[in-house]
Amino acid sequence: MSIDYVLKIAGPMLEGAQMTVLLFFIAIIASLPLGFGLTILANSKSKPLSWFAHTYIYVVRGTPLLLQLLFICFGLPILPFVGKYLVLDRFVAACVGFILNYAAYFAEIFRGGLLAIDKGQYEAAQVLGLSRWQTTTKIIVPQMIRVALPAVANESITLVKDTALLYAVAVPELLYFAQTAVNRDFTIVPFFFAGVIYLLMAFVLTMFFKWLEKRFKFE
Repeated sequence: MSIDYVLKIAGPMLEGAQMTVLLFFIAIIASLPLGFGLTILANSKSKPLSWFAHTYIYVVRGTPLLLQLLFICFGLPILPFVGKYLVLDRFVAACVGFILNYAAYFAEIFRGGLLAIDKGQYEAAQVLGLSRWQTTTKIIVPQMIRVALPAVANESITLVKDTALLYAVAVPELLYFAQTAVNRDFTIVPFFFAGVIYLLMAFVLTMFFKWLEKRFKFE
């Protein structure tokens, strides 16, 4: 493996990594609040809303992400009558798929965080005269985040790796350029290079979430 060859493939692969990072940030920023919203709906006293949230989470978590991406990219456009209005750019379709998928997983993580909070916290808030909004924002949510943070960190690292599924819907990302280089040059070096980039991204995320955990631990 020569330095010249590494420099030759580094440009296209780093360009693909930019697409990977972009998808990650779009998916994580949108799926976290959506997941929390689903948690609220799932715990709602309204049975239709609760049923909808639980059904959505069950269906999304029970089917492969790749299947969901293929359906959004290639299935929606061929639906009768409405299909022509649902034709999306491949990257946009992939973003929608990742957001909808990870929102369901984050919803379950947040639900677990809420279940870990002792009911006495709610009773103490009532005794102190706090409103429901104050109880939720000042007492419940901070504790829920502290409990859920390790699981959120793990799921975020999984999201980084799952971005490789963009390859299946013909979006040129990191793995796409690695595979192209392998097929062209008959060497597995690009795969190792891609692995190093994924590891670096996972390392940065791990350090970030460790910092967050320390911060919430001492607040």
